[in-house]
Amino acid sequence: MYRPQLLALGLLLISPAAFGQTSSTDSQTLQALLAEMRQLRQELRTTTVAAQRVQILLYRLQIQEGTVERAQRRVDDARSALSQTQAEVKMMALTIKQMEDKISNAQNPVERKRQEDLLPKFKAELESQQNSEQQSQARESEAEQELRAEQAKLNALQDQLDRLDKSLETTNR
Repeated sequence: MYRPQLLALGLLLISPAAFGQTSSTDSQTLQALLAEMRQLRQELRTTTVAAQRVQILLYRLQIQEGTVERAQRRVDDARSALSQTQAEVKMMALTIKQMEDKISNAQNPVERKRQEDLLPKFKAELESQQNSEQQSQARESEAEQELRAEQAKLNALQDQLDRLDKSLETTNR
């Protein structure tokens, strides 16, 4: 007779403790799920920000590559102009040298006079071309300096992209 009553009493005493544990376990599970949700939300925000930064950086990189290409074309154009001017200076110097040789070797006084009259004009033209050559050299130098500056900007953007890539790789590990 006492056994069934003791059993019933024991069950009644154990039951509230069991219900309390279930409630505590459910609460802990919910807290763990909530913490995990918050962590996932934070990771999603971080990933979204990183993706936006990468897109912005790639866009800036594209623009800078175009700027470097234009600067390279300006350098190439300046070099071409300088080369052409230098060739013209050489040709004019050679023409003047030949003219001076004709003057010194001329037997005909009329031809000699004509060559002597033309010589100052050719020398003035040579001086003008030499000035053009100096200006072309200055333009080439400026274009090369601009190219170096734009290339440095491009390299900085590429370095920034590399650092961001490594940072994302480290985060994923």
